[in-house]
Amino acid sequence: MNLCRVLLLSAGLVSMHSCSGGTGYVSVSGYAQGGTYIVKLDITPAEKRFGLDAYDIKEGIDSILTQFDNSVSGYNKNSLLSRFNAGESVVPDSVFTHIYNMSTGYYTMTGGAVDVAAAPLFDIWGFGFTTDSLPPASKVSETMQACGMGRLKPRMVPGPDGKVSPESLLLEAGKGPLPTLNYNAVAQGYSCDLVAGYLGELGVENMLVNIGGEIFCRGLNPGGKPWSIGVDRPEDGNNVPGASLQGTIEAGPDPCGVVTSGNYRKFYVKDGRKYAHTIDPRTGYPVSHSLLSATIVASDAALADALATYCMVIGLEEAKEFISSDPDIEGYLIYSDGEQMKTWASGGITVR
Repeated sequence: MNLCRVLLLSAGLVSMHSCSGGTGYVSVSGYAQGGTYIVKLDITPAEKRFGLDAYDIKEGIDSILTQFDNSVSGYNKNSLLSRFNAGESVVPDSVFTHIYNMSTGYYTMTGGAVDVAAAPLFDIWGFGFTTDSLPPASKVSETMQACGMGRLKPRMVPGPDGKVSPESLLLEAGKGPLPTLNYNAVAQGYSCDLVAGYLGELGVENMLVNIGGEIFCRGLNPGGKPWSIGVDRPEDGNNVPGASLQGTIEAGPDPCGVVTSGNYRKFYVKDGRKYAHTIDPRTGYPVSHSLLSATIVASDAALADALATYCMVIGLEEAKEFISSDPDIEGYLIYSDGEQMKTWASGGITVR
């Protein structure tokens, strides 16, 4: 999710260094998507099979993240996404096409609660790519008419010229405003998966990919144990990841994404009321409930990202029911109960 709530414990943001406990483990780090990334891995297979060292691995990761930024970043004014949102026809790359097609699946899965075509709503509330806020009901209603994956084709297919235009995605050509997209609910998780896929192609089996706090991990840590991931305490003012933890969870050795979404870092207060960045695209308004953060463990980080957002939209009780009903995911929810902060965890997750 666009707000990251998980971090790798005891991971310094150094360029590269060997990790104690496992002689083949290295850590590489850098900048991505307005924040930082850190990747820990056992580099031994990549060294033996391809002769790669940590500097080569970092170069490969940086190349992937640069391509990702040039494709679907809404803050890069020259990205394919920014140009598409401005009404331009673009030649999509594989990232641009795949993330759209994945997102239509998430839209269906969540009954419209995760909707990448709801970008105008985030803009009018001041949580998108503009700084507007507190729109009147008439503006919300008007903006809703320009939103929704339900107005769009379920698959992105370029035309004979290899391009995709905003109008070509409309189910009914010429009907309604052109779509604008915002992938904040899935993009960072997806970028973790891309980096993990690259490492997997090099034969790496033990890894933890942390991009801005959103995580994909596989295998074991340098000590031969599952990876430990901290979950921040979701309280206003806790703006430094790792400064105050609610708990830690274990992940691995099976491949999985671990992503947390919450409402305690990106919000504003007007007229005594808090407006958080989680907006329900089905109603057009920011959510208001007791759920403070939702951590999801799923098969990949993009799915975990989308489902963490989903839980923050639907609230505590529905999130519990959803997580409990799906044997392929686990969840850790932190919520307010009066003046107290409480937690709930699904049966297959280990929280310390």
